[in-house]
Amino acid sequence: MYSFLKWSSWSLVAVIATVVTLVSVVHIFLSPEGPPSDDFGARQVEILESSSIQVNGSREEDKKILPNNRSDDDSKLVNGSIEGNKQVNESVEQVKDNENQKQWTVVDLSIQYPADSQNAVVYRGAPWKAEIGRWLSDCDSNTAAVKIVEEIGGMSCKNDCSGQGICNRQLGQCRCFHGFSGEGCSQRLQLNCNYSGSKEDPYGRWVVSICSAHCDTTRAMCFCGEGTKYPNRPVAEGCGFVINPPSEPGGPSLADWTKADVDIFTTNGSRRGWCNVDPKEAYEGKVHFKEECDCKYDGLWGRFCEVPVLSACINQCAGHGYCRGGFCQCDKGWHGADCSIPSVLSSITEWPKWLQPAQVNVPDNNKQTGKIDNYNAVLERKRPLIYVYDLPPEFNSLLLEGRHFNFECVNRIYDPRNATIWTDHLYGAQMAMYESMLASPHRTLNGEEADYFFVPVLDSCIIIRADDAPHFSMQDNSGLRSSFTLEFYKKAHDHIIAQYPYWNRSSGRDHIWSFMWDEGACYAPKEIWNSMMLVHWGNTNSKHNHSTTAYGGDNWDTISSERRGNHPCFDPDKDLVLPAWKQPDGNFLKSELWSWPREKRKTLFYFNGNLGPAYKNGRPEDMYSIGIRQKVAAEFGSSPNKKGKLGKQHTKHVAVTPLRTDHYRKELASSLFCGVMPGDGWSGRMEDSIFHGCIPVIIQDGIYLPYENVLNYENFAVRIQEDEIPNLISILRGFNGTEIEFKLANVRKIWQRFLYRDSILLEAERQKIALGLVDEWAIEFSKLLEDDVFATFIQVLHYKLHNDPWRRELDHLKKEYGLPRECRIVS
Repeated sequence: MYSFLKWSSWSLVAVIATVVTLVSVVHIFLSPEGPPSDDFGARQVEILESSSIQVNGSREEDKKILPNNRSDDDSKLVNGSIEGNKQVNESVEQVKDNENQKQWTVVDLSIQYPADSQNAVVYRGAPWKAEIGRWLSDCDSNTAAVKIVEEIGGMSCKNDCSGQGICNRQLGQCRCFHGFSGEGCSQRLQLNCNYSGSKEDPYGRWVVSICSAHCDTTRAMCFCGEGTKYPNRPVAEGCGFVINPPSEPGGPSLADWTKADVDIFTTNGSRRGWCNVDPKEAYEGKVHFKEECDCKYDGLWGRFCEVPVLSACINQCAGHGYCRGGFCQCDKGWHGADCSIPSVLSSITEWPKWLQPAQVNVPDNNKQTGKIDNYNAVLERKRPLIYVYDLPPEFNSLLLEGRHFNFECVNRIYDPRNATIWTDHLYGAQMAMYESMLASPHRTLNGEEADYFFVPVLDSCIIIRADDAPHFSMQDNSGLRSSFTLEFYKKAHDHIIAQYPYWNRSSGRDHIWSFMWDEGACYAPKEIWNSMMLVHWGNTNSKHNHSTTAYGGDNWDTISSERRGNHPCFDPDKDLVLPAWKQPDGNFLKSELWSWPREKRKTLFYFNGNLGPAYKNGRPEDMYSIGIRQKVAAEFGSSPNKKGKLGKQHTKHVAVTPLRTDHYRKELASSLFCGVMPGDGWSGRMEDSIFHGCIPVIIQDGIYLPYENVLNYENFAVRIQEDEIPNLISILRGFNGTEIEFKLANVRKIWQRFLYRDSILLEAERQKIALGLVDEWAIEFSKLLEDDVFATFIQVLHYKLHNDPWRRELDHLKKEYGLPRECRIVS
């Protein structure tokens, strides 16, 4: 029986604690005696002496401009976790000190939090699996803050990174910009646009964008160069080479990579120039220019790249740096991939919200020397706490810097107003989760206090850039992106083993990695498999026990067990499937299609998507979608295939079609049940269904969908075994009205948990503060109040923190958790 020991007066202590508030004061006592050991130390002391602490987030310029799930006031909702608690660590200490003197009683949580008819327990509107919902209801909802010491670093780096990198002042290590290397970033790399030429290929083979003009070898990017009117105008891809006409009518034009097109340098307005064309004259049609030339590089806008705009960086450098093509060039005193980590050189009043309010203490030995290598900040935090590694930029920032196409890797770009343009980048969830972690009140800089460790490897960029990044080479990996990525993750593992002490304490089980690929963590190196994997593809390999993607470059069957091991793609006991990224759309939110009632849903079953080789323009591979979409189409196809035939059981009110439509959203919202089937691995059809209030019908054996190992899917979804596809419609017609209404109601309750609202509103807040912009999408997303993807993720981590059996081995750490005793007993 699921039961805990519960202290009868614990709730009283919690009530008393809610009236206690923490007043933040800076205790800084520096001795004036003795000169500083160096100028660097003197500047540190001077900055500290002149700093004043922000109390309770009251600075006018830091106030929120849009309601969201982050709050400056502890009594408000913070990341969807707790409401109205300002309990401080003293209450926990009282419980601990008097633990043996109190009266304990047995409480049966299965009675206190009974499961519904589907064996779910509802917590914060979501139907969780019963044991998880009970724990969250009793424990997550009663979490108190505990005191945490955060170390603020002040170490220096060699030559201050020579102005070509950012100094991590916690480690004393440089993070070098694209094209620079070495301990002090003083070594300039040669990142060529082309490989060495030959008689047959005078310009060499393609590296990134083969260049006939000026190559910027710090980025391997091609520009017009000196001697032209617009030397910084990009000459990307086929722009600088002769373009041959199509070999047949309607065929493609092909670039001749052996012949440079000198006309791009002409000043003759009647010829197809590029490097000397005045944009105004071109827009007025007064001069000719080469159509194959366009503006692709990040940070530039307009047909001729004449308008500088913001580049896309992680959290846009958190207001403490400049985004240089994807790499944050941090202001003095700040570091980290998004410039969010303060050093002793920073102003305490500018610290991020997740480090406020704090009490700062300078070590005694610094009072005599005047040199501050670090100092401690004490603040109250609610667990779970996540430590985010500041990895060398090769694993993240360098993948963003120097992108040859501005849409690559990122979920947003910027227009001439510097307003946000959200993209539908399939792998945008990785950026969204990373940004939320970096700005979360659940983040810590103290690895000794951390409950989890996040390793930020942006494999979403490797997917796109594996073939075009100048510092990549897949020659040693047989041209397989899967093999190359495995080695990339292993290098990150080796780095944290060498540089940090945290991995070995749990053999990596408290570490978190994300794999956004079509087949998720199938090709994770064996060294990291103990860790938690965040994926979109929850294949347990119970049935589909081999590579199922139709894209050969991602086939992992040939990777040896010596490198990959024999692990599955997904382990539901430790991993989590996250929702896919969907482009934020304010108009969609206003339409409220998820709320359409049953009466408006005239279609029984709906699926619109690629149905494979039997249909015109269908994917030619038989293994596409593991053959599942093809089987459904063969039975219920509502559009003729190449042979002019419909599905064997095609029927009214059932739509299975590959035909594109301008009314996709309304057709989803007009349906009771919507198909969720694989593509090349995962697809975004689960999110399409949920966002439009349609009951998901999952057809993929042994493959988990988002949150399926923690939420009770029987409350809002239907699973059909692949062998039952011929019976699909009869099974769906077997649900009575009450069952359908029950599932529809639950879809309406949980749909926000599939939105990356936290990351979206972080961007809205940045735009408002920096530019005074509040676009429609920001207004509409700020109206949403329920838990989103990140809030759900934190709740799952909190449950696992106190219920994963292996955590018993870490009890020697003796952390304070802000929980009553019974919540810390593994059930």
